[in-house]
Amino acid sequence: MLPQIYRTGITAMSRFLPDNFTLMLVATVVLASFFPVSGVAAGYFGLATKVAIGLLFFLHGARLSRDVVIAGFLHWKLHLTILAATFVLFPIFGLAAGVLVPAILPPAFYTGILFLCVLPSTVQSSIAFTSIAGGNVPAAICSASASNIFGMFLTPLLAGVLFSASGHAGFSLDALQSILLQLLAPFVLGQVLQPWIGDFIRSKKKILMPVDRGSILMVVYLAFSESVNEGLWKTMSLRDLGVVIAVNIVLLALVLLTTMYGSRWLGFSKEDEIAITFCGSKKSLASGVPIATVIFAGQNIGSIVLPLMLFHQIQLMACAVIAQRYADARKKQASEAPVQSAGDKKAATSAAG
Repeated sequence: MLPQIYRTGITAMSRFLPDNFTLMLVATVVLASFFPVSGVAAGYFGLATKVAIGLLFFLHGARLSRDVVIAGFLHWKLHLTILAATFVLFPIFGLAAGVLVPAILPPAFYTGILFLCVLPSTVQSSIAFTSIAGGNVPAAICSASASNIFGMFLTPLLAGVLFSASGHAGFSLDALQSILLQLLAPFVLGQVLQPWIGDFIRSKKKILMPVDRGSILMVVYLAFSESVNEGLWKTMSLRDLGVVIAVNIVLLALVLLTTMYGSRWLGFSKEDEIAITFCGSKKSLASGVPIATVIFAGQNIGSIVLPLMLFHQIQLMACAVIAQRYADARKKQASEAPVQSAGDKKAATSAAG
């Protein structure tokens, strides 16, 4: 009995522990804090980072099946709901958080919150949590993929609108050109070559994973190196960090509650509700960090991507608990169904007698 209780406790605690990639991100930030790259080395490292980002988005395009894109249009009501949560609901809440600036929330971190709010949804974790909870997995695949495709256009556009509305600098044509060349062009090339190389790339997921994660770690290291050289840790306090975490938690809670109960109000099935809840409440770290380096080139990127990095871990912990509760409720309902059926049968027999 004791070993079983112990194992159960370990399983419950594991939901709240950082995943391996988050630990690598933390290690990268620590490395950049003590050994930031600078000077000529930073120039070469920046060039290598741009190449890695291009390769990352090329692989994204090559992985995405055309069938998934086409199938995504079939359940249009669900997909529009998820896209609205990702690109409308989040930005509204982000603008509302502006009342905290500058008395509570530092302006630099508020820029990061706004940027977080216009990012597309995650793909892998949205699908994984939808599957664990017993939701509509095909719809989650289509919606999460569509979110990332539309995000290439909507994220820069919304960033310009929101930053202008909140008094920040608007979106520049130079940033648009950089996004087209560094992000969209490799993605489109991957989609063009997808019929020939897509199966191969999808079959080599474990081998190519270091490219995905390595490129993000390179961007984080470069971003925080630049910010540390500009005095990031001298200007940020533990209070500021706590405020950012609190804002992230409230933001995620509001979106989760809205997507969960809003999908019920709109008449979606339980399976669709699960897909909407998980796909509509996520923000992609994999897409966000590279896009930030393009949109905010020359700015203090470390303080801008920090809210996103924190949100990444918070959303994983919260959604892991919610997914398990959905799964437990489904199992409970399935176990009670035969009992109810037997009771109905007995009642019918008694009535006949």
